[in-house]
Amino acid sequence: MNVDRAVLVFAGVVILVGSLLASLHSPWWLLLPAFAGLNLIQASFTGFCPAAIVFRRLGLKPAGLFR
Repeated sequence: MNVDRAVLVFAGVVILVGSLLASLHSPWWLLLPAFAGLNLIQASFTGFCPAAIVFRRLGLKPAGLFR
């Protein structure tokens, strides 16, 4: 797995978990998927993604999408 795929998987998991928690506990949990979505949008414009930095430091191979 490379950094790009790991970021997409992580974003998907955050969105699903946030949505599930919102439906089971409190609508305030919808802020979590909103944050993930906003981060994906800013990363598409800037190429900067904090999750990509973390995954790179964990040893995943860079694929070229994120700086």
